[in-house]
Amino acid sequence: MHRKTLAILLAVLMIAGLTVGGALVFAQERADATQAEAADAVAQEAAAPAVESAPRAVIAKGAVMPVQRAMLSMASGGIVAEAPVREGEQVKAGDLILRLRNERQQAALAEAEAGLAAAQAQLETLKAGARSEEIAAAQAGLEAAQARVARLQEGGREGDVAAARANVVAAQAALARLNQGADENTKIAAQADLANAEAALRNAQAAYDRVKDQPNVGMLPQSLQLEQASNAYSAAKARWDEVNAAPKADRVAQANAGVKQAQAELDRLLDPATAASLAEAEAAVRQAQAQVDLLKSGARQQEIAAAEAAVAQAEAGVRQAHAALNDTELRAPFAGLLAVLAPRVGEQVAPGAPVAEIGDVSGWQVETDDLSELDVVRVQGGAEVNLTFDAIPGLELRGVVERVQPKGEKKLGDMTYTAIIRIPEGDPRLLWNMTAIATLP
Repeated sequence: MHRKTLAILLAVLMIAGLTVGGALVFAQERADATQAEAADAVAQEAAAPAVESAPRAVIAKGAVMPVQRAMLSMASGGIVAEAPVREGEQVKAGDLILRLRNERQQAALAEAEAGLAAAQAQLETLKAGARSEEIAAAQAGLEAAQARVARLQEGGREGDVAAARANVVAAQAALARLNQGADENTKIAAQADLANAEAALRNAQAAYDRVKDQPNVGMLPQSLQLEQASNAYSAAKARWDEVNAAPKADRVAQANAGVKQAQAELDRLLDPATAASLAEAEAAVRQAQAQVDLLKSGARQQEIAAAEAAVAQAEAGVRQAHAALNDTELRAPFAGLLAVLAPRVGEQVAPGAPVAEIGDVSGWQVETDDLSELDVVRVQGGAEVNLTFDAIPGLELRGVVERVQPKGEKKLGDMTYTAIIRIPEGDPRLLWNMTAIATLP
């Protein structure tokens, strides 16, 4: 029994060994075959001609824009006085879009023009030289000075002494009238003028009070009438105060000086001329002669140059005032559509703040700013582009790349570039800012 069992066990082991050995041989043969097939495939692929894959199209999203557009702002700030154009209307180059209140600028321009006129008149006067009447007056002054020297040398004549006495009497009478004050008739007339001016002022004030709440009260005639009545009342009050006030010290002193001067002239005529008075008279002759010579010789070149510089300065002031006045107006820089107009009449506008946008919609272009750096190298100026529009299904237009901006911008982590695509033949249905899809085959 033991031997029979041992024989069966040996038979089983022999069969298992044969089976495992065969499996190993089969597996090795299969592996060799697989490697051979792979080698053949590699060889065939290497021998087959290379097939180029077609490049993908460049697709970018953009917006329809006018061929020319501008965002407009005011050079100066202020309150809008006029806005004659509405949003959506066509304007021509130079048309008024906004005007600010400009009363101060107009007044400054008028002042500058007046200054220029005065400077020009001064220059023309210097270039023209002295008038014959001025030379004649200077000559008469010279002759008078010469005559005075002759009188001093001759002594006081009877007629001169009488005239000097009359001057002393007149000066003393003027001083007496000043000390006495205004007469009764003058005071009555001044009082009447003051009462009339006061009544006119009350009437003008009442008329102004009826319209003072109107927004344009400064432009109404009641304002001017009130101002004129106030000035008239002030003048009448000043006249009344003058005729009732004590004489001013300076006027009394002036009158006293006039008396002393007249008395001194009389004393001089009554007494013989001194060396000092004769020398003074001769100096006056020399001075009068110099004045005559100066008028005859005309203005010096330095004076004319200074006057010309004053004219140039005044002209610059006029130009500056014109520029300030022009800054209160906003005009269309070119013909186009006024797409946006922000402020209304009566609103405050800040200098430099955008207030309007205008575009020339006679032609269109597409602006796209999402060209990746991988796509932009395939986009060249002059390349043709197919354009479609989300808002107009079925519309396909031909576009031409006008230019590609050389500098990119980082957006959402990607570097993107902007391209301008011109539309040679547009469509009347196109509108500003419509979405467009640009496809470059």
